[in-house]
Amino acid sequence: MDGDAEHWLRVLGRLNVYRARGGPAPHKPLLLLVLLELAEKGEPPARVLPLTPELAFRFCSYWGIVAHRRTQRPDVRLPFFHLGSDGCWDALCEDGGPADTPRTARFASFAPTFEAAIRDPEFRRAARRFLIRTYFTPPEQEVLGILVGDPEPTDGEDGASTEVARESDSNLARGSGRSARFRLDVVAAYSYTCALTGRRLTTVTAGSLVDAAHIRQFARSGSDEIGNGLALSKDAHWAFDSGLWSLTDDCRVIVAVGCFVEECPDGRPLGEYHGQQIRLPAERTLWPNPVNLAWHRRHKLQSD
Repeated sequence: MDGDAEHWLRVLGRLNVYRARGGPAPHKPLLLLVLLELAEKGEPPARVLPLTPELAFRFCSYWGIVAHRRTQRPDVRLPFFHLGSDGCWDALCEDGGPADTPRTARFASFAPTFEAAIRDPEFRRAARRFLIRTYFTPPEQEVLGILVGDPEPTDGEDGASTEVARESDSNLARGSGRSARFRLDVVAAYSYTCALTGRRLTTVTAGSLVDAAHIRQFARSGSDEIGNGLALSKDAHWAFDSGLWSLTDDCRVIVAVGCFVEECPDGRPLGEYHGQQIRLPAERTLWPNPVNLAWHRRHKLQSD
């Protein structure tokens, strides 16, 4: 790495974060991990980064890993604004002038050398590991390592737990990391849109309306691959898990007619979706796996 990259690693190691009994505030390092992931996926930052609901969704998904030690709801606007104090960028308001509060921040204008560093794969790898080991507890480090696809052994807390407890924590970490990765990949693949209803609702403060639903239950030999997932709104997800509807191998809706009573005066009832093909990712390799769809029809779909 060149001198600029080394400089930014030092900056990342001394972020201006609030430190309390629960550990360093995770807002800034989590948002930086999101940006590093986007760059890793081929979406390197432009000189000016907009604050979008999609960015908020990714931040909220990462936040789930630290929610156990934070009482407040995640708000991406806080680190988006306050990273300006660390020199990473300048927070700008809607008209392009300097933002004076997190609520007015709409864009981030990167420091040129920081933007260049993020485009460097070697820097990204070093920065991910440095952020994770500096600002998060050993169990969180393990989850984040799995989530970013770069697991690294952690030292843990000497004498704090037995081998059995450590193994239990490790299993929990793997599950949490897989779950967060599944949600991020599935919801993004479906463009933050409910596959059944076509409804898309995203906000900067709350992320996305839709969930990542498993087709074949993970506990029943399911997987966290995208082909075992659907992006569904809360009610569509509940109805799918309850077996009130399923899908054919070519992703057309099968409704369990006669198995439920429904009133929907201001919307479209579930029964009207029968025979309709759901909304699918543009990339066919991300479509539901027919093997998983067959499992759902056989084990979950109700019959009268």
